[in-house]
Amino acid sequence: MQRIRITIAYDGTDFCGWQLQKGVRTVQGELETAISRITGTQIRVHGSGRTDSGVHALGQVVHFDVDDRMASVPWQRALNSLLPDDITVLDCIPVSGDFHSRFNAVRKSYTYTLWLNNGFFLPWRRRYVWKCGPLDLEMLDRGMEMFLGKHDFASFQNTGTPVSSTVREIYEFSRQSGQNRDEIVLRVCGSGFLKQMVRNMVGCLVEIGRGKADPGFVRSLLEKKDRTMAPATAPAQGLCLEAVYYGEEGCDGPDAGRKQSHMENGHDGEV
Repeated sequence: MQRIRITIAYDGTDFCGWQLQKGVRTVQGELETAISRITGTQIRVHGSGRTDSGVHALGQVVHFDVDDRMASVPWQRALNSLLPDDITVLDCIPVSGDFHSRFNAVRKSYTYTLWLNNGFFLPWRRRYVWKCGPLDLEMLDRGMEMFLGKHDFASFQNTGTPVSSTVREIYEFSRQSGQNRDEIVLRVCGSGFLKQMVRNMVGCLVEIGRGKADPGFVRSLLEKKDRTMAPATAPAQGLCLEAVYYGEEGCDGPDAGRKQSHMENGHDGEV
């Protein structure tokens, strides 16, 4: 058997998330259907993690196994000819059989885009931003700093995905300019993320930016380890899985060759 690694981008708007589910449209389901059409047999694909309904991806990593005789198939071109317009294969390479898209990942990065102008809104951005209104960006930046480092993120995990530990490490949390002058992009990179953890962190930061909480509120929530004390989850459409790292250069972090314990004993939840 030959293991194939692909990197895909998708618009998550019309999907019920990544994970295969009966009777609904999912990214995993569309991929498996396309691959099976090429091979003539049912093929299971494995992603680096699950994205929730409405969440997008620029660098989701997936692997699957095919018979050796199928290794020479031009997989990127073949899949892009069969996949719907809201999924694209960005690259495709053969890898060794011990590569695993989820368990070998050492860190991931996500972006979340916010629309700050209450006066008007560009309608074609509605699928990709949260129209949250004006924010105090200095307070927002101070709030992001509070997340840096290794913490127990139990207050920022939604229920539904059991894990052995809720401790994660955030290496980078930064603010960048968006596609339009009224947008900002928050970029977060860490060892891994719990179910809807990024959206919960962003929900907290927006409350801080609106002046409804102090940046120190982040530290208080981390210490309390109580999800009921934290603000509401940010909407799905602003979130995008930016990249998954397997030892390549990426966000600042520990030795890229060292697997994080949560990758070995648990798994990334939906975000």
